[in-house]
Amino acid sequence: MKARTVLWLSVLLTGVSLVVTAAAPVVAQVPTPESVIGWEPGADYKLADYEQIQAYFEALDAASDRIRVEQIGESVEGRPLLLAIISSEENMRSLGRYREISRRLALASDLTDSEARALAGEGKAVVWIDAGIHATEVAGPQFSLDFAYRMVTGEEPELRRIRDEVVILHMPVMNPDGLEIVVDWYRRNLGTPYETVGLPVLYQKYAGHDNNRDWFMILQPETRAVVRQLWEEWVPQIIVNHHQTAPFPARIFIPPFADPVNPHIPPLVIAGVNLVGTAMQQRFAEEGKPGAVSRLRFTQWWNGGVRTAPYFHNQIGILTEVALHRFATPKYYEPDSLPKTFRGGKAADRPSVWYPDPWKGGWWRIGDAVDYFLTASMGALKAAAGMRESWLFNIYRMGRDAIEKGAEGPFAYLVPLDRQRDPGEALELLRVLRLGGIRVERATAGFTADGENFPAGTFVLRAAQPYRAHLVDLLEPQEYPDRRQYPGGPPVMPYDVTGWTLSLQMGVSVTRVDEPVEIPLEDAAELMPSPGSVVGDASEYLLAPASNLAYVAVNRLVGGEIGVGRLARSHASMDGDLPPGTFIVRATAADLRPLADELGLDFHAAESGLFDSPDVIRFRAPSVGLYRSWVPSMDEGWARWVLERYDFAYTTLSDADIRNGGLEGLDAILLPHQSAEDIFHGHMSGTMPDEYTGGLGLEGALQLKRWVEAGGTLIAVDGASDFVIDGFGLPVRNIVKDVSTDSLAVPGSLLRLEVDSADPIGFGIPEETAASFVHSRAFETVALAGDEDDAPVEREEVDVAAWYGKEDLLLSGWELGAEKHLAGRPAVLRVRVGQGQVVLIGFRSHFRAQPRATFKLLFNSIFAASSEAPSPENVAESE
Repeated sequence: MKARTVLWLSVLLTGVSLVVTAAAPVVAQVPTPESVIGWEPGADYKLADYEQIQAYFEALDAASDRIRVEQIGESVEGRPLLLAIISSEENMRSLGRYREISRRLALASDLTDSEARALAGEGKAVVWIDAGIHATEVAGPQFSLDFAYRMVTGEEPELRRIRDEVVILHMPVMNPDGLEIVVDWYRRNLGTPYETVGLPVLYQKYAGHDNNRDWFMILQPETRAVVRQLWEEWVPQIIVNHHQTAPFPARIFIPPFADPVNPHIPPLVIAGVNLVGTAMQQRFAEEGKPGAVSRLRFTQWWNGGVRTAPYFHNQIGILTEVALHRFATPKYYEPDSLPKTFRGGKAADRPSVWYPDPWKGGWWRIGDAVDYFLTASMGALKAAAGMRESWLFNIYRMGRDAIEKGAEGPFAYLVPLDRQRDPGEALELLRVLRLGGIRVERATAGFTADGENFPAGTFVLRAAQPYRAHLVDLLEPQEYPDRRQYPGGPPVMPYDVTGWTLSLQMGVSVTRVDEPVEIPLEDAAELMPSPGSVVGDASEYLLAPASNLAYVAVNRLVGGEIGVGRLARSHASMDGDLPPGTFIVRATAADLRPLADELGLDFHAAESGLFDSPDVIRFRAPSVGLYRSWVPSMDEGWARWVLERYDFAYTTLSDADIRNGGLEGLDAILLPHQSAEDIFHGHMSGTMPDEYTGGLGLEGALQLKRWVEAGGTLIAVDGASDFVIDGFGLPVRNIVKDVSTDSLAVPGSLLRLEVDSADPIGFGIPEETAASFVHSRAFETVALAGDEDDAPVEREEVDVAAWYGKEDLLLSGWELGAEKHLAGRPAVLRVRVGQGQVVLIGFRSHFRAQPRATFKLLFNSIFAASSEAPSPENVAESE
């Protein structure tokens, strides 16, 4: 019998015999997980897939009045997203009331303190516990089966009290698509040399591991379904997010977290996180389970994960990271083989305040991981039940304080659409904020704020709202502290990114108002673009290139009988000077009016014959190939999301597709961010099933170069640029390639970017914007091999489309050495190779689909690939 079975059975048997006898009929009627899936959860070499887990939860729902299973949405591939609500029979009959109490206390706006205390006394603590967002962390979904059964059937006093005092919201699988992929992969390879190898594909269609980086942008359907429960429907006070990547050799990470702490997080959240983490640590000590570590690696700085975004909504976000070997295959760890220290130097072989009971080695099984998840969950639930009224009143208190703090400044943030280069992305920013629980209002009349006049229709985001921390954190620049391993020593590298200011990433003009001002307001019921216009009666129309939605319109128009082009240079017209890159469309007003209405775009009649002018770069519908390695790249997934979102058609290219040639029908090929080594080598032979081994190799590099020389456009993003520079022998160098992180560290910040908006790659982009730099690249042109020296030189075949800012480089986040190594350096290059060109984008222009301000670098590169060059003589005269 397994250890966890002994533990729970012994607790059950210590209860009085009357309780056990009374419980027996209830337990007998409820199916065990084993009766549905065929084995006990946590068995070696066994993984339940999503269909089995869904079947078990449906059976549990049918058999017990203590659980209700609801579908809260669908995954990106159409699978149902299930939420199990567990509490006592009495509480289940009043769920609507407890949900309303939880919501009212969290929103805080219509209550007095005495009313809030009365509601806290009446209500139940609401605790969210999830599993399985990262599909390769397989213990979570298996734990869910065991956890639900025990919470529904357990009759020991502790479990009775938890059911009486707590409403549990349990999401057994956050990523059902990924679980199906992983279980299928493991079952297929079980018993082969590849039993424990990783996946050759992303385990979420677009985001992969980044599905836990989507929690302020809220782009994926799984994220949207969950945040609706977290910030609109239930608003739980405590959120437990289970993962499975503990710092080795620990067996589980639990809070408290390491520094730094984001200053926008309320102190009561930090204290609550520490309290729940301590309760978990206490539980592990009571049960004699070693290896629980705290205050290591994971911090409370970044906003954007399942457990971190709740901090900015006054919720207690708890992360657990249980140890993982590989899938359901057990592993024995020789005690003498364990490291003496954790990464970073802290002792792992002796007790400390943050690692009180070190793990000494031995067998580690998926069943052990299931046990540890159970213990951590029970620690959190015991803390929730024991302080029910405090959790309820404190979330009210934080919401109340946030509303009151809104009068201290900032008072509000203003988003006037008439001042936006890209009104469509301004509306998208407002939609993102609303999904995050922020109230969006609109001025019903003109007003003056801080000496500026603003028109009716201006969007207003008042800071006096319960989720003020979320609003301020997303719209203000981050200032990450400079942290060193010791005074004067190397930096302590941050966990994830350090700067993410959304207005900067999205290119939206937001005005901060510090002093209170009277503004007549109404709720902004809809955040859709106002219908655009088609001005004039003509056969040719002009469309400004500043809006990302303009590229949607052009992708729908280009091809067939409708001709599309772009102005190669600025052009004087009756409506004023038109910037380079302005679209010109040969179409009728009837062709354009539906797009103008849907997308909020304005088309203006062009002067007769302009389309045939030599100043116009005409292009056809581009044929795009998107490279997908068998070494999965999240940047490739996000590239697919962006291309589909903006209506670019594409074909996926594998290593074999490129090695075998036949690329002639493609205008552009996109290599998303990935290391040069992964692109070139892929998985080595013998490390994966044969069909997933190998990369582009020398043959793939040669095929790509021949294709470019024949007229193709190859677009390489961030790390992929190293592959192209080396593989093609370009006269370009990545100047930060060999610079150590002791000298240059920009692990996720927003840097100032200067753009040549007259270059075809810079069309429609302002002269200054923000670049999302994540250990990224900077370039210089150099002499080719065989030339006299290797010093930087100007090359006539290389054009610079964008540079990192020459001064005031950091816009949000943290950097070390950026001014020295990056300031004024080229960030985006076009390199002519034969009849074609290579576009090198030194940073991730579509990182996690957040930096809308730099999407056009990718879009313009694609359109340039299918363009006809304007008359060189005419362009020379115009310059």
